[in-house]
Amino acid sequence: MNYLSSAQVSAMLGSLIVSTLLALWYYVPWSLRVTRRDALLSLLWLHVPRYVTLILFSAQHDGYPLSNRAALEAVVGDVAGAAIALLSIIAIQSLPSAHRRIGIWFSWILATETTVDMIIGILRKAHEPLWGKAAGVTWLILDFYIPVLMVSVPLLVWQLISRRNEPLSSVAALSRKQDARQRIASA
Repeated sequence: MNYLSSAQVSAMLGSLIVSTLLALWYYVPWSLRVTRRDALLSLLWLHVPRYVTLILFSAQHDGYPLSNRAALEAVVGDVAGAAIALLSIIAIQSLPSAHRRIGIWFSWILATETTVDMIIGILRKAHEPLWGKAAGVTWLILDFYIPVLMVSVPLLVWQLISRRNEPLSSVAALSRKQDARQRIASA
């Protein structure tokens, strides 16, 4: 492994650690104080810019040694993920209360699609060793944005499972939660 490969692996691992710590120290406590809707939306918005993967076609043109098949797999997976995330957000934000559950379904689809997309990406890296070959914006995406997405998926699943019985946008649910905390604190 040359120094460029080591640098890229180190940056990705460092970003994964930092993203995990940020999630544990800031997102998790914050998400417990806000509505289910806000906790989900904050995670969904992270996935909307995944269309940035379209840069792979330009990176290939500039010498990034990624096969056309691998580039197409990555682009299709990420653009689909971006679209699903946006559909989730639109459903949660814009649909009447009775139909907002569609946003939850899309959120589950996003978590599944992203997991499959990441597994395919990891397998592709095993077949096309690209460590140390990315440069510029491609390097930034691989080493900073992808680790954030990797951390966001388990958080999304956690929110979907742990808060499945909570209404999506009810401020009343948040009030009940805060009242329960106050009763516990005063007991």
